[in-house]
Amino acid sequence: MINILIIEDDKNIAKMIKATLSIVNYNGKCCYDGKSGAKEALKGTYDLILLDVMLPEMNGFEVMNDIKNCGTPVIFLTAVQDVADKVKGLRLGAEDYIVKPFEALELLARIDVVLRRSNKTQNIITYGSIMVDIASHIITDDGEPVQLTPKEFDVIVYFLQHQDIAVSRERLLSNIWGYEFEGESRTVDIHVQQVRRKLKLKDKLITIPKLGYRLESQEKL
Repeated sequence: MINILIIEDDKNIAKMIKATLSIVNYNGKCCYDGKSGAKEALKGTYDLILLDVMLPEMNGFEVMNDIKNCGTPVIFLTAVQDVADKVKGLRLGAEDYIVKPFEALELLARIDVVLRRSNKTQNIITYGSIMVDIASHIITDDGEPVQLTPKEFDVIVYFLQHQDIAVSRERLLSNIWGYEFEGESRTVDIHVQQVRRKLKLKDKLITIPKLGYRLESQEKL
């Protein structure tokens, strides 16, 4: 399981982040001040650290300076959209910088990018009779290989990593095709339909009218 340390002094925000992480089966541990957060981070038992900038005891930059050699990737969280602070955080070694308030899907997407970059993502995902090997780019159903195009493969992996979350067409376009993609949302529909057909997910990959899609988790089947 992916273990993520949340260093955030606002307990409501920390709990919200922890609940968001649980959606994709990530384990979250909360610390509410910089000193205890730095001490916990230095244990080296985490795959990622979410670090608030404005903290009691020690601010986020001071924490980052203390833990930068522990080898754990860090994403800064802040309520202030200040370019100088962003540059400072990145120069200290942070992987990313997210401005509050943020949507749950944005947070999960940023975390996913950093975990992939750090080679800490789960490479094998199972869903019923479906097994996906992300590293080898192989997908099977009941042990039989399923032929998907590269983009279809990315679509099913994204849904498997975001089960029970309503995903808009725009979100799929930006995460799979890229923010510069100039096509239309019909592209998403075509790919989702193909994934649905090839993997027999008609009753599991649900269409949400005027929004997008949701893959129901196994617990709900």
